[in-house]
Formats: sequence, C-alpha cells, structure tokens
Amino acid sequence: MRAGSAARAAARVLAIGFVLAVASAPASAAQYLSTSDPATILYDAPSDRAHPLFVYGRGVPVEVLVAVEGWTKVRDASGTIGWIATASLSQKRMVEVRTPTADVHDRPDDAAPVAFRAAQNVLLALDETAASPASVAYPGWVRVRDRSGRAGYVRLARIFGF
Repeated sequence: MRAGSAARAAARVLAIGFVLAVASAPASAAQYLSTSDPATILYDAPSDRAHPLFVYGRGVPVEVLVAVEGWTKVRDASGTIGWIATASLSQKRMVEVRTPTADVHDRPDDAAPVAFRAAQNVLLALDETAASPASVAYPGWVRVRDRSGRAGYVRLARIFGF
C-alpha cells in the first residue's frame, strides 16, 4: 500500500468515526424558564448596575443560554439576548404564540374541533411535563392552557418556549 493511499484510508476511518460519534451523541434540548416577577428587568450584563434593556411582565418564556453566579443569560421570543437575575426566573413553563393566531384544538389533530384561538404574543401555560419536543406525548403538538382555564393542543411550530 502506498503512503498516499494509506493516509487517505486513515482519514476516511477518522471521518467515519467522527460522524458516528456525532450521530450517537444525545441532542441537547433547549431549556426554557419564565419570568416570575411582575417587572423582570433584562440587562446587557450580569449586574444590576448594568444597562437595562427591557422590562418583562410575569410569565414570559425565555430560553436559557448560560447561568453564572446568580445571573442567567437568556434569549426571548424576538431573539433579544440579555441577562436576568436568576431569582427573577421561575420553573413554571409558559409558551408564547409567535404566529398571528394559533388554533388550540381539542385533540392533537388539525381536523379536531378548535377549543379556542390565541392571538400573537398571548402567553399560555404548558399543560404537560415533557422536557423537549422529542418527548411530547403527541409529536409536533403540546397541551396548553389559557388564563381562563381553557385547554387544548397547539402545534409546536406556532409557539416559543418549548
């Protein structure tokens, strides 16, 4: 075997090993929390002396990017990134409607009767304990509840926070 072909064969083996390692690694699901205070401040740095960027109300879902010494770096539904004091975040799962309207169905089926419609930016409580889109009871759907207690299933593609 020539040196060039041996090097190519070794490179192929390494490439195949890399692909197999990546494919077998568990996908890390995004972690979401929600704001817990009626006025939760998003800062540009992890300090209450930093510049405030935005004030959220209670129950707004945010994606956790990193947590450091009492502060959590988050991304909101619009893509804004900043820091929130970890004490101002809750484990209670909420989702936010991202489309102009979202039909919430009685069953996880587009043909099922519509239980209610939620407008864009409306907050809905997550009504199941699944940790990721891959672990929901009905793939592509999640069970939610509005403030008045109405419940149903909404397509994951219509919401942020899950």
